[in-house]
Amino acid sequence: MSLPESEWHLYRPAVGLMLINPAGLVFAGRRIDMPAGLAAWQMPQGGIDPGETPIEAARRELYEEVGTDKAELIAESRDWYHYDLPADITGGMWDGRYRGQRQKWFALRFIGTDADINVATEHPEFDAWEWVAAERLPELIVPFKRPLYLDVLAEFREFCRPSP
Repeated sequence: MSLPESEWHLYRPAVGLMLINPAGLVFAGRRIDMPAGLAAWQMPQGGIDPGETPIEAARRELYEEVGTDKAELIAESRDWYHYDLPADITGGMWDGRYRGQRQKWFALRFIGTDADINVATEHPEFDAWEWVAAERLPELIVPFKRPLYLDVLAEFREFCRPSP
């Protein structure tokens, strides 16, 4: 569902990255900040800094969260996707300024080796990572982001096959 421009200010501008390896598998990281007993995995994502374009933010987030810059742009999402935070955490995120995030998504082909990935970055977001089949992504993500992941997957599914 498209977000009317009149509501954009209610959502933090951000990017998301579907990093795809040559085997057609997608990078998923286990979030470091989850409560004990809960494991939530996700693709890299993050806010767009003032003066930054979405692709610049995507490349910065890739390096900050995955520890690599070894990726080539395959595609940019046609639209901005958005999600709402659950009411019980809205006030604690981003000083309560946003209802959720609106994200521009990018599909990137990973051109390095697994040794080029290092999630132990300066400000780590993930404590583990793995390559997963794209179809598994919706079951790995927190429930409130699932519809967004289904939309991104529908748009980028064609890129999730092994490279020739």
